[in-house]
Amino acid sequence: MSNYVVGDIQGCYAGLRQLLDKVQFDPSQDKLWAVGDLVARGPDSLDTLLFLKSLGSAFETVLGNHDLHFLAILGKLKKAKRSDFLEPLLQSPHAEELSNWLRSKPLALRINKDTLLSHAGLYPQWSFKKALGLSDEVSAVLAGPQYLSLLSSMYGSKPDRWEEELQDRDRLRFIINAFTRMRYLKKSSILEFETKCAPNKLNNTLKPWFTVKNDNINKHQRIIFGHWATLMGKTNSNQHVALDTGYVWGNTMTLYCIESESRISVQNNSKQLT
Repeated sequence: MSNYVVGDIQGCYAGLRQLLDKVQFDPSQDKLWAVGDLVARGPDSLDTLLFLKSLGSAFETVLGNHDLHFLAILGKLKKAKRSDFLEPLLQSPHAEELSNWLRSKPLALRINKDTLLSHAGLYPQWSFKKALGLSDEVSAVLAGPQYLSLLSSMYGSKPDRWEEELQDRDRLRFIINAFTRMRYLKKSSILEFETKCAPNKLNNTLKPWFTVKNDNINKHQRIIFGHWATLMGKTNSNQHVALDTGYVWGNTMTLYCIESESRISVQNNSKQLT
């Protein structure tokens, strides 16, 4: 049995199947995990979700910002952009079923004792235990009858610094932003959402979240994340495994094998790029 973690799929169903075929993925023996952003920007979000849901217990995922945005669009809280390529999914008779399935998924998962999975990473003031507890806070609302209220209030970039005393919408918005939108931090671990370039192209005081010291984790623990395509999988740290390698932008889609700590990739040769 092998555990594989796949980077951002973003509706690129053909690339996902090619990647799984490359490792001879067998859902009766292997398990596939995903870093979120299953949908949007690629051409086949509907087929992607139908396939992943069909894997049953052989698949697990955390939610990314695009997944949450799809839920908000389906709930008529936001309008889809043409560049999202979500129309076939939104018009599908399976849309509600797939929405309910996504709403059951968390923002953070523990693959094993020493491995945490989230879309954007681990906020440097949180331990694994703390992160999972905060993820559960959001999941309790997202899976419940008040989920549309949560989705409507998640948009916005404030508060941008964690305080344990945060409550209600502010608290849930910060948790969602840290798990699904985080890249760079300002001083005092303040979230910064505007900058998306690779760190080697930055000339200011911003720091990638994974370079900020976290005293709440030990050197044996690792965080697997996606979201940041311009990193192209490079963090210069074995503890921080970046898997968004920009397939939807014409680059590669990457699998990470937990047992062998190896990466497997396929190239996007499609002429239909977003």
